[in-house]
Amino acid sequence: MFRAAGWDVIDLAAAGVVERSEEDGLESAETFEENALAMARYFHGLTGMPTIADDSGIEVAALDGAPGVYSKRWSGRTELAGQALDDANNALLLERLRGAADRRARYVCAAALCDAGGELVERGETRGQITTAPRGAGGFGYDPYFRSEELHRTFGEVTMQEKAAVSHRARAFAKLLRQLSSRASV
Repeated sequence: MFRAAGWDVIDLAAAGVVERSEEDGLESAETFEENALAMARYFHGLTGMPTIADDSGIEVAALDGAPGVYSKRWSGRTELAGQALDDANNALLLERLRGAADRRARYVCAAALCDAGGELVERGETRGQITTAPRGAGGFGYDPYFRSEELHRTFGEVTMQEKAAVSHRARAFAKLLRQLSSRASV
């Protein structure tokens, strides 16, 4: 998205940033916005370069917004990673929703920028419901259980292009890009 809008972007590896143990504690705030800003500030401080970071997760109405900012580590299974961790998180989600009539959910993403000109943060959301069984083999995390209101299929059933057209992350970054463009034209 950034390259298409004319912005030159590199990742942390290309910037020469090696992973550090203190990064594990960056996502400790109660909101997606605070977590995204914490990461952007941290990596901007390391590199001195304009830095973009995001935090995202799923909020389920019947669970009072849980797992929320804890989406990736909701199951508490610190020994797991990748698909095994996704499976544990999804198993807990289904267990907590057992018997729930209200299965409304939304994916949320906060995208943040930190640079010499200040800080920006934008939020994107997409709404749907949690299914009782996984559908599709695509996506990751909660995607096979998240049935999009707009696509009428789970994020596990759609192509990456279809998901990107309605995703929380694409919406947050599109808003951030608009802010950057406005700022650049001033």
